[in-house]
Amino acid sequence: MQVHLTTSRPVRRALALTACLGLALSACSSNGSGSAPSPSAKPSPTSTVKVPAGVKLTAQGSKLSFGDTASVIFEPSKQKGTALQLTVKGARQGSMNDFKGFILDDKYKQDANYYYVDVTVKNVGEGDVGGVPVPLWGVSGDNVLLPAVNFTTSFPNCPSKPLPSKFAAGASFSTCLVYLSPNHGALDAVSYRPDQAFNPITWTGTVATPKATPTKSPKKNKKKHG
Repeated sequence: MQVHLTTSRPVRRALALTACLGLALSACSSNGSGSAPSPSAKPSPTSTVKVPAGVKLTAQGSKLSFGDTASVIFEPSKQKGTALQLTVKGARQGSMNDFKGFILDDKYKQDANYYYVDVTVKNVGEGDVGGVPVPLWGVSGDNVLLPAVNFTTSFPNCPSKPLPSKFAAGASFSTCLVYLSPNHGALDAVSYRPDQAFNPITWTGTVATPKATPTKSPKKNKKKHG
């Protein structure tokens, strides 16, 4: 599921969606001790996807840094599946000014923070998974899963696109993902979590902040001396 954003209609379901998913995340990721679970020896959920020789899957629960690459099994449907290499290159915070021309609910004008995440995807398996969204979530400071925004028009500040219609073995792709974090929330991590039973793989790092717009001092009128 994704948040959809256009220039002609407001975003209405994002908050409910992320809040619901946040409850699921808290319920499924807690190990009852208050500490983060260690990486699982099981690298992937039960799957029929063939992993090519030489591809080592990243363990569930792995905590990576921006710039690191994870190798995972990705099955968007029973008919589609492959092994992917996912790299979260970095993240930066956007501004409400970036969304001029887009119609947003007041909630997202006043209370949301906006984040842009640059990622690359490479198909290192044997299947074709073209035409589906990049399978990465944002994670807010409140442990809420944030779905990537699905734009139906261009957004130059963070050109965001799904995987190409054909994304077969050996294909590579780079894109930028936009996450809206409600209630002035932070972006604490980016997560690969194909289902609730999967102990997520997460990326963290420094989120760049927008440069402050310099303020111009008012020009002083020079007195003429005669």
